[in-house]
Amino acid sequence: MDKTLSRDGTSIAYRRHGDGLPVILVGGALSTAADEAPLAALLAPRFTAVTYDRRGRGASGDGGPWSLRREIEDLAAVAAAAGGRVSLFGMLSGGALALEAQAAGLPVDLLAVYQPPYTPGPDGLLYKSRCTALLHRLLAEGDRAGAVELYLSQTGIPEETVARMRRAPLWAGLEAVAHTLAYDDALLGDGAVPVARFASVTARTLVMTGGFSTEQARTTSLALAAAVPRARQRTLTGQTRELAPHAIAPVLAEFFAREVFAGRVSR
Repeated sequence: MDKTLSRDGTSIAYRRHGDGLPVILVGGALSTAADEAPLAALLAPRFTAVTYDRRGRGASGDGGPWSLRREIEDLAAVAAAAGGRVSLFGMLSGGALALEAQAAGLPVDLLAVYQPPYTPGPDGLLYKSRCTALLHRLLAEGDRAGAVELYLSQTGIPEETVARMRRAPLWAGLEAVAHTLAYDDALLGDGAVPVARFASVTARTLVMTGGFSTEQARTTSLALAAAVPRARQRTLTGQTRELAPHAIAPVLAEFFAREVFAGRVSR
């Protein structure tokens, strides 16, 4: 993997796939560049798909206390290494990061996000508050496995599936990045959609959810599309929170290619 330095000196590892207009894939909680590689391979024939290890994961460093500003600076450093003005696709909390980065001024032409996991509404905000408190307690006690289990339960994975995952080789990798769950939790704030900030997003934006996703996810998707000035919403038939690369790749290819030719000149 190649490396670039974020503004605070933290080393951020990234990898290019293909040759064309640059599209950066921003992963969600617990994910690394390796998790985004299958989608990058499908986009590579038409774009330069860039995957990267977010701060504290994989081959990237983890300098200083976490802040949203630092995560945005990490993404800006990857964007500069990729060629400056880029397009972004963010999965789950990576979608929230992509939106925050563009709202903060990262030069992005086109932005696509899939189910940023905000939890608006009184019940959702209370749930988020309780999960945040429990996550911080588990991490403070050094219970990385418990933190991962909490996250997986939040995503709707059954207990018996989590038990099988604990016996699988992948579990060690999840525990290794468990501390970054606190970063993604902080990224989402209190769980409410930050309507005022996202009104500053200028990129043409595609907000997506799965046809088999929860009612909460569909409601949040519509709220995000309403908050972002140049956004439209799309539901992907047959998809859940666990998005299949072969299902999203043609949607992204169509959006990025068509919107580039239709909208780049008229920005």
